[in-house]
Amino acid sequence: MSDIRPVEPDARVEALADAALWADREAPLLVRRLAAPPPGRRRVTLATPDLDGVVFASTSDGGTGHISTGHIDLIAVDPAAQGHGIGRALVEAAQDWLHAEGATEVRFAGNPPCYAWPGIDVRYTPAACLAESLGYERYRVAWNMTADPAAAGAYADDTALARLALAEVTLHSAPAGERAAVAEFARKHWNDAWAWEVEQATGCHYAMRDGEVIGFAAWGSRPLWFGPMGTAECARGLGVGRVLVRRCLAEQAAAGLSSVQIGWVGPVKFYSQALGARVERVFWLYRRPL
Repeated sequence: MSDIRPVEPDARVEALADAALWADREAPLLVRRLAAPPPGRRRVTLATPDLDGVVFASTSDGGTGHISTGHIDLIAVDPAAQGHGIGRALVEAAQDWLHAEGATEVRFAGNPPCYAWPGIDVRYTPAACLAESLGYERYRVAWNMTADPAAAGAYADDTALARLALAEVTLHSAPAGERAAVAEFARKHWNDAWAWEVEQATGCHYAMRDGEVIGFAAWGSRPLWFGPMGTAECARGLGVGRVLVRRCLAEQAAAGLSSVQIGWVGPVKFYSQALGARVERVFWLYRRPL
């Protein structure tokens, strides 16, 4: 299908994603997020002439300054057009673009900090089958946890705020445009990706002690999902994370979310105990050399 061409991610692309990505009610927001990545990232959106299929691809340098990895960030085919090789043609066109950009490996895996999913949601089974038929190997499994923001308060420690006050820890919200200190904290203790997510998030809360940021939690950098969150090593054990995550979930509940996805989870036990969250969405990460 040689007539696949670059397009701008507009309202038509959002509508296509909304129709195809049945497991993601925020699909139009994913299109907007992928269309506005961090500065310096190379990205392309390719589509069929009738706009019944679209693929997003981007590059990553792994912090080296030299592009070596390409990502298939999102692929969507109109349900009425599936089964006719459109998905395969789109991925092959994306691979050609990534190869021209210098990528030596391509992944069906999230390209932090601006990504749609960690990998292929196992419920999108045709996408996993497509990846495997094109020679991609599954190399990792990731998962999300689901929390009920309305029920999260039942897991609250009644003494948590008093304990933080005794430790002279103060809690704050960070409006958009006023997050430089929190972003720098995330960059210093973790990486630039988390700093970018802090700046892009819908909501952000943080804790301070002795005039220094010691922890933060954010939501909405990846549309609607919770994360990232982190606490400085010197402040762990005080309950900072538990309080901050509940502040975010309360904000998400106020925004109308009845269920919250905690994205790309590492500490399963923490979220289970703090929120009663459960592992639910599972993602397979794929890769292949070019």
